[in-house]
Amino acid sequence: MSIRAQAWVYYDHIVDTAAPGGVHTNPWVRRSDGQPSFEPDFATLECLLGVPLYLKAGTTSGVPALALDVWLSYELRRAGFVPDKVWPRPSNPRILPIAVSALISWLPAALKAQVSQRVMSKSSIPGVTTSSGNILGKNYLKQVDVIMADWYTGPELLVSTKRMDSSYGKNAPNRIEESYGDAKNLRLRHPLAALGFVFGLRSDILQKEPKTADWLFDLLAKLGQEDDAYHATGLVLMEYGDNVALPDSPVEPEPDGILEPGPEPMGEDEDLPADIPETTIEEVIAGLPKVTILHDRTPPVLSPGRFLGAMVTRVLSTTPVNMHDEARERFRSAAILED
Repeated sequence: MSIRAQAWVYYDHIVDTAAPGGVHTNPWVRRSDGQPSFEPDFATLECLLGVPLYLKAGTTSGVPALALDVWLSYELRRAGFVPDKVWPRPSNPRILPIAVSALISWLPAALKAQVSQRVMSKSSIPGVTTSSGNILGKNYLKQVDVIMADWYTGPELLVSTKRMDSSYGKNAPNRIEESYGDAKNLRLRHPLAALGFVFGLRSDILQKEPKTADWLFDLLAKLGQEDDAYHATGLVLMEYGDNVALPDSPVEPEPDGILEPGPEPMGEDEDLPADIPETTIEEVIAGLPKVTILHDRTPPVLSPGRFLGAMVTRVLSTTPVNMHDEARERFRSAAILED
């Protein structure tokens, strides 16, 4: 049983609990000045971030950064976007073209059950479903962590995530350089898509390497302000105890290499949730290591709420008014925030 397969069990359970029956709360509120503001569900984020700490999942497993991907896709569903268009999905397969989903829902009951079981039993089916999203930029394919797309619109939203929990001075320059290159590559082919970048960072950088923290915060902000980079950038500043810290990774692993075009090959089913008893799942989640998001130390320009608001409004402003009806209605019906 892989760590990633275990992680998906807990991630899926946390998200399902936050949105029982697929019913999501409205993230928009209206402040005293009348302006709508996106209020993220930070309690769910903090819970998700506890999973890799519980599993002692190192960076190379992909599980720590996956917590951010799961949360961002959950928040986009809270915003009112069609669930099957937002990837990763909250169930296997993580990337399922909505045309395939529509076909399955149209089938007669017996055949629908049979096809659904077949599709859900694999992480990827070549040419049909995948476990990761590879998008063609101007010059090369790029794996993107959170995607909203359909065949008749192309990519509407693309978010890349990175996470760093140690060895900040050694790893930070590489992460920033990669981000600049990825932004230009994607932006030049998909100029209308909402393009974003979210960085997860352990808060002990503020004590251990404050100059590196200042440098990172400055460049992250600039990444979201330049015409040929991201439309918005966000920072998730995580505080947790040394007793639950992730295994140290002195130098981040290099990317896998050049991505090849074509269907994802049938591989190991690491994105299939492991078979864990329900009582065990609930016990583990109840006892997850505590993670706190440090809002007061996060620069306002990098706040997750500002980031998500910018991503959602970018999508709404670049599409016709008769698209994304639910998302537009949620934005319009923002509740009045009580003092």
